[in-house]
Amino acid sequence: MTSSVDGPDFIALQVRDLEAAARFCEQNLGLRRTPASPPGAVVFDTKPVPLAVREPLPGTDLDSGRPGLGVSLWFATPDTRAFHDRLTEAGVEILTPVTDSPFGAMFSFVGPEGYVLTVHQRD
Repeated sequence: MTSSVDGPDFIALQVRDLEAAARFCEQNLGLRRTPASPPGAVVFDTKPVPLAVREPLPGTDLDSGRPGLGVSLWFATPDTRAFHDRLTEAGVEILTPVTDSPFGAMFSFVGPEGYVLTVHQRD
């Protein structure tokens, strides 16, 4: 038996307005809810790691600063430029233009409740 981990197995963004954050993920990111979620959370059918939005855990003060400060959360898409255009048309705040990187074309935008999210081209 080893005392190590394999990597991320579940990611949850803590939010004030659960339904607004879930709608953002559905409408702008195209994510789909799983058939069941635990109380106080909405889990999406993302692969290979499930993503959720959830009510804050006890002791979490979402008003103390920008949510997710210091964490970089990336999503893959087959067409970064088309996804960028889709978010722009939906009025989502784009933070960086589409640029080339070692991970393919990428850009960052403001997600639910101020989380900064990045999208990159999956080849």
